[in-house]
Amino acid sequence: MNLHARRHGALTHNARPRRRGTWASVLALSAGLVVAMVAVPAQASGAATADGAPVTTISMSNPAPYTPHAPSGGTDDYHCTLVDPHVNHNSFIVSSQFSPGTGSAVREVHHEITFLVPPSVAPEVKALNKSGKGWTCFGESPLPATSLASLTATPWLSAWAPGHGKDVLPATTGTPLPAHSLVIMQVHYNLLEGDKPVKVGVKLNTVPASADLRPLTLTPYPAPINMPCPVAEAANLTAYPLCSRAASLQYLSKRFGPSAVVFQNILEFLCGENVANPPEGDSVTCTQRIRQPGYIVRTTAHMHLLGRSMTMVVNPGTPQAQTVLNVPNYDFNYQKSYDLKNWVKVVPGDTVQFTCTYDPTLASELPALRKAPAHFVTWGDGSSDEMCLGLIQTVPLNPHATVDWSAIGTHGGYGGHPGASRSTPTTGD
Repeated sequence: MNLHARRHGALTHNARPRRRGTWASVLALSAGLVVAMVAVPAQASGAATADGAPVTTISMSNPAPYTPHAPSGGTDDYHCTLVDPHVNHNSFIVSSQFSPGTGSAVREVHHEITFLVPPSVAPEVKALNKSGKGWTCFGESPLPATSLASLTATPWLSAWAPGHGKDVLPATTGTPLPAHSLVIMQVHYNLLEGDKPVKVGVKLNTVPASADLRPLTLTPYPAPINMPCPVAEAANLTAYPLCSRAASLQYLSKRFGPSAVVFQNILEFLCGENVANPPEGDSVTCTQRIRQPGYIVRTTAHMHLLGRSMTMVVNPGTPQAQTVLNVPNYDFNYQKSYDLKNWVKVVPGDTVQFTCTYDPTLASELPALRKAPAHFVTWGDGSSDEMCLGLIQTVPLNPHATVDWSAIGTHGGYGGHPGASRSTPTTGD
């Protein structure tokens, strides 16, 4: 789910009008043909940042198209591929660009996330990559059976969703890429849109770690969904059995495994809801503690095809309340990240409240969703499920904070010593 970022995003963003007759999403998982990704050796692009830092481009792509396959009777495929980008020196990513392929098959790609595999995690990940074929990776982590506490072991490097072009990070910031790291590409394929072979790829543009950039950290804030079927369908469980919440959760477990239901329950607990009897409706509001202090420099809204609007407010209900994102006309096919013109300071103890609203009637109007059975909608990995996901990217409060390169992947941020002065980071051989 990444998104094309503007240099100076306002706080309110009107997406392009929803194209009701196009796109639909629910993807398929790789169970058959799998192809290994290849990385072209890093090459100097000849370009430079505003302060003169040389830009190097790392290109990664699969050598042959990949044909998605959905397991367990589902219509979604999350496939992870391990890539060695041959990064020999600590670097910062300053921009990225994912290619979802060409022709009509691009409609099958729901999202792509590029995850970092720090050297400390590399042995565990290499064990998953049997015969170099990659692995199925439903869920919020590319690593199977990963606990919430371990999600930071493989931080996000970049992400893509429909409507995204080249993603240029805010000026003066960069995403750390440690020397000798590996990369995981997680691609979500939506078989409701087709099951044709797709050839994808991603480019990362980097600068040396000595560049005077502030490390950017991405923190996801998810909320649970409990959206009943439209009234007529909800009243006829004989014809629409999955309009029962219990039956729908069983269907979710069948498609993605029992951990998908556990994750839904965890989100309800995290947002202070009664897990046994959570509130139901076409919107959700959740307030959480800020997990990564610093300055908020960028925000992103991610929902699926039923999404209508989303807001994020820091310290709601207080004199210090600030809206950091307001997307009143959300469109799945035109997803973006927004750079804040004025960075917002957040410290431990601050909160963020995000509200997502949906239109369940779209399930019977959008061509792809009409192929999926009517069901009570919860959080789920499928395109016919939903998400309420706010992404917040921050930089350290101290403009001179350094990156603790060896600590990346061991906690929520990118290291850094708040009291330390910036110095040239140690580079790999």
